[in-house]
Amino acid sequence: MPALVTLDHLETYLWEAANILRGSPVDRSDWKSYILPLLFFKRICDVWDEEFQEAIETYGTDFIDEHRFQVPDGCHWKAVRETPANVGTALQNAMRGIEAANQKHLYGVFGDAQWTNKDHLPDALLKDLIEHFSALKLGNQQVASDIVGDAYEFLIKKFADATNKKAGEFYTPRSVVRLMVDILDPHEHETIYDPACGTGGMLLGAVAHVKERGGDPRTFYGRLYGQEKNLTTSSVARMNLLLHGLEDFSIERGDTLRAPVFTDPAGGLATFDCVIANPPFSLEQWGHEIWENDPWGRAFAGLPTDSSGDFAWVQHMVKSMAEGSGRMAVVLPQGALFRGGIEGQIRKYLLEHDLVEVVIGLAPNLFYGTGLAACILILRKRKPPERVGKVLIVDASGQYRQGRAQNFLEPEHTAEVLQWTQAFQDVQDKARVILLREISEQDWTLNISRYVLPPIGEDIPPLADAIEDFKAAWKKAQEAEAHLRVMLADLTPRPPSLKGKGEKDEND
Repeated sequence: MPALVTLDHLETYLWEAANILRGSPVDRSDWKSYILPLLFFKRICDVWDEEFQEAIETYGTDFIDEHRFQVPDGCHWKAVRETPANVGTALQNAMRGIEAANQKHLYGVFGDAQWTNKDHLPDALLKDLIEHFSALKLGNQQVASDIVGDAYEFLIKKFADATNKKAGEFYTPRSVVRLMVDILDPHEHETIYDPACGTGGMLLGAVAHVKERGGDPRTFYGRLYGQEKNLTTSSVARMNLLLHGLEDFSIERGDTLRAPVFTDPAGGLATFDCVIANPPFSLEQWGHEIWENDPWGRAFAGLPTDSSGDFAWVQHMVKSMAEGSGRMAVVLPQGALFRGGIEGQIRKYLLEHDLVEVVIGLAPNLFYGTGLAACILILRKRKPPERVGKVLIVDASGQYRQGRAQNFLEPEHTAEVLQWTQAFQDVQDKARVILLREISEQDWTLNISRYVLPPIGEDIPPLADAIEDFKAAWKKAQEAEAHLRVMLADLTPRPPSLKGKGEKDEND
């Protein structure tokens, strides 16, 4: 039995593959378009080899149905590796061949990377990449699917770190994902939908949540749904779920706000138990012209302006919640909590219809590509009786670890915020349960500082003490300045002597 590859080893190995592209014409923001498909291609072929060998040993011959995925003749990793020239063409043909042979699960899964562009990927560079991956077996006997999946997630995060500004388009920090999923608390057999699914982190978070609580993740087969506008990112999401051992899911490419893929037989939107998303912040030109006569009736609370699609996403997600069990979690910029105009009208509608359950204000600079402070909104189709007519406002702006270029929400932070949310009770300076009547008196704003503020004067010393503290600090500053002047004077070189020749200096 070969030694199992550890997660640490695999993570290091995969990042070394990315380093091969360092200094090449391939832009860092595009690295994932090449490295991730190569990893998936190698994994498929190594697993196929294991299945082939096992069939030969068991039956004396190979059978098609012994393989999870089919690898047609000439499309195996080994065939590409042995190609002497035009490696990019061979690689692209192999990937397209595998997609065609496995259309149910793999159609379009490898994305649209420009493998044949020799200006970006000369044969020598591609051969270096292929040889690097060839040195490590990625079959099930060496690497469990959870390990491969976790290493794949690691690589996605590393690419996000390397391309900070563009990363927000496809990657949500997993600590934020974990908080949102834990609040929604998906159960076995429930349906999960992400209308802006990026690399699939929200869907995987839901599966992990159930698994950690002793549930069977196989009950999600056929119950995970996601839509993603970007072709490469949607391909990455599908590879991500497959590498985590999931097969029966629906990740579709398309513009959710203009053309939602998931609909019901009656022509309306399909509905789900859990709807979860981190859509693009304040998206412009999002599809206002479609929503003027939206066939799915998503502008039920108002038609957002063309300059910001935040409440278009919210209304789409509300329409996608199942009756009774439906609940949703969405990340928005905090401006969505208090902006007026049509957004204020939509916010008022959602509150008056008692759909908003929890508002969580997060620290700034947690998300890639923006330093803005974000918030999480939790909405529910049917609140528990004890929460009817109430909204929990949580100020989690102090829950973070400061980093050099970005702040981080650590597990202890998410655990505390989750505890406040689940308790649905007042927590001094952190959380308050607000009646809808009070929110109406505040003109339907959800600005967190209107409801959760440290008590005035609690940490402010009396005026007389403050004046004395200021005088003492000022005196110390003056003393420090005087001391510095003395030190500088001692270090200043004296000017040369101006005495005449033959005269003695008084210090001689």
